[in-house]
Amino acid sequence: MRIVSLLPAATEICFELGLGDDVVGVSPECDFPPGARGKPIVSRHLLDHTGKSSLMTSRAVGERLAAGEALYLLDEEALRRAAPDLILTQGLCDVCAPSLGDVRDVAERLPEPPEILSLDPHTLGDVFGDILRVGEACRVKGRANACRKELEARVDEVAKTASGIAAPPRVLCLEWLDPLFVAGQWVPEMVDLAGGEDVLGRASEPSRRVAWRDLVMAAPEVAVLMPCGFHMGRTLKETRGIASSPFWRDLPAARRDRVWVVDGSSYFSRPGPRLVDGLETLAHILHPRLFPNAPSPRDAQRWAG
Repeated sequence: MRIVSLLPAATEICFELGLGDDVVGVSPECDFPPGARGKPIVSRHLLDHTGKSSLMTSRAVGERLAAGEALYLLDEEALRRAAPDLILTQGLCDVCAPSLGDVRDVAERLPEPPEILSLDPHTLGDVFGDILRVGEACRVKGRANACRKELEARVDEVAKTASGIAAPPRVLCLEWLDPLFVAGQWVPEMVDLAGGEDVLGRASEPSRRVAWRDLVMAAPEVAVLMPCGFHMGRTLKETRGIASSPFWRDLPAARRDRVWVVDGSSYFSRPGPRLVDGLETLAHILHPRLFPNAPSPRDAQRWAG
């Protein structure tokens, strides 16, 4: 089977299921595992984010969306060369990938229109269900079932260990730093499983914009900064800006040095297998004595700025 994946999470699922050799096209963000980086790229950004701050990026994205303009362009010629049997895409987020409508329009013009599978999860269970859906579409259902069971067993182990915590800490998870957005969808569920209480995020709902006063009123005891699409280097740089706010020291988490910076792109934003790694990282952040296996500094660091 010839697979084009327009999503980093879908690409990771394919490689996890042993389908790496079947992937014949990816998006520019498909950077894991390393084997994905050598695949032909079949879509491209219409905005250049290089060197731009979070605020500049937000404004540029908002202006394009308000004008009804796309953020991504599918390379129809590259898709023709790839000749996919299956395209993996999504309809969950206008910012993350080409729109489902654009994918369908281009796919219909190909000599052999491929099957299109849209992955639109809102919970961890949905993510595991998508692994099964990809497995069924690619005729590797047995591998998908085994992968799902392994991931669920790791989730259950975290939840079991955290279940006896009498007073879960109040947790803030920020998915964007300027303007401020709190994480939604599966992230509040992860906080709950790891033995915390998400003070502003709403499970199974999109991330939402908040103000500094909302953060101060929520009084989080732990703050986890996980900007969508950011790896550690960019997040550490952006954190200097938010930490300079006059409201920063009003947060109990900041006063008690319980602010963590994590690789949001790899372990929290992408609805793929590595969300479980993110859950285990979150469990260590909240309860290091119960979960002593510390993440690599490449993946999570306590903010000491």
